[in-house]
Amino acid sequence: MSSELVKKEKSNVVIKLVVDSKDFQAGVDKAYNKLRGRFHIPGFRKGKAPKQIIELNYGKGIFYEDAINIVFPVAYDAAVKELGLDPVAMPEIDEVEQIGDGQDLVMLVNVTVKPEVELGEYKGIEVEKKEAVVGDEEVLKDLEIKIENNARYVNVSDRGVQDGDMLAIDFKGFVDGAEFQGGSAENYSLVVGSNTFIPGFEEQLIGAALDSEVDVNVDFPADYQSEELAGKPALFKVKINEIKYKELPELDDEFAKDVSEFDTLDELKADIKSKLQEDANKKVESEMKNAMVEKVVDAATVEVPEVMVDAEAEAMMKDFEMQLRYQGLDMDTYVKFTGKNRDEMKDEMKEQALKNVKRSLVLEKIYKTEGIEINDEEFDKELEEMAKLYSMDLEKVKKTLRPQDMTSIKESMLVKKTVEMLYQNAKIA
Repeated sequence: MSSELVKKEKSNVVIKLVVDSKDFQAGVDKAYNKLRGRFHIPGFRKGKAPKQIIELNYGKGIFYEDAINIVFPVAYDAAVKELGLDPVAMPEIDEVEQIGDGQDLVMLVNVTVKPEVELGEYKGIEVEKKEAVVGDEEVLKDLEIKIENNARYVNVSDRGVQDGDMLAIDFKGFVDGAEFQGGSAENYSLVVGSNTFIPGFEEQLIGAALDSEVDVNVDFPADYQSEELAGKPALFKVKINEIKYKELPELDDEFAKDVSEFDTLDELKADIKSKLQEDANKKVESEMKNAMVEKVVDAATVEVPEVMVDAEAEAMMKDFEMQLRYQGLDMDTYVKFTGKNRDEMKDEMKEQALKNVKRSLVLEKIYKTEGIEINDEEFDKELEEMAKLYSMDLEKVKKTLRPQDMTSIKESMLVKKTVEMLYQNAKIA
């Protein structure tokens, strides 16, 4: 097998692959053994006809296409290593220049490779300094969350329903005088004012007494997800089984003791402020680093192949679909709500996808230029952090990770280390 670089225009490369006649013939024989059971030749049992007889009946090249599929991957991988190529997409056979019995197989193959990156200035980048300020208002918001999280609901029997109450209700829904599927439940937990139900439902429960029955009249929204109900008036018969109000704890030293390791509210406030300040500092530093990297990327010159942008946009779409699933949604439901199909959403992501790819290419060029590497100690430390995060044994993590996972982790570490190097060399003022 041999290979030759025939043409290179930016990221588009044409290579000539030559598979010697013996290797190609071995591929033809494998194709025959794989496919011979498909041929019906008079005078032979199925799968027993000799290769020459099948070729005589169906043509000399009957096995060539499958033979190419057999020999091509090995020949292509060897060519990529020999020529030092860095492909970013699947190769395409453009032309078969020579093929035949006793002949070498000669192919011209189109390959899209990583583009060349011409770096601009990347050290000494000027970055505007930002200060992170955490005030009493932020501390109070954090305390309010803690208060909410430690609230308790207390049963009510001497008054009607109020906004914010938690109810246990039975309900049955009717449209055109008939119950509809999914429109009933028993002891359903509902916080009044949470807008869990369709507009107008919860407001009509305010003032209702414990154990009372209420007729709730509402209209389903015109864009309601169920087409059978969209835009129609409905009657819900509701029974109030339970009323509870939210009781918030007092914000004092006792509260601090209950929710933390501190004895006083002032100590708790100081700890909250310290942690908020640490988080704010990290956020500001991240913003400064992003601004710096953006300048470095803008200063570089690179023509990104469309195939890389498309692949990144597709990866972004898959991440988005996964986020939807975490929220209990799927793409079909989201499409109905937004009126956009998957291709339209993917196209909208391409601008950001282009930025992501260019950023990755520029930072890769920098860490290769600077000789930045990840040593074994650094890599093991990263895996230890992963093991802690997932509460797994380190050795089990190592066994779980595939070679491509290891490569991805190292690339991510290289980018992080490169950004840190750039930040240390930046002019912050």
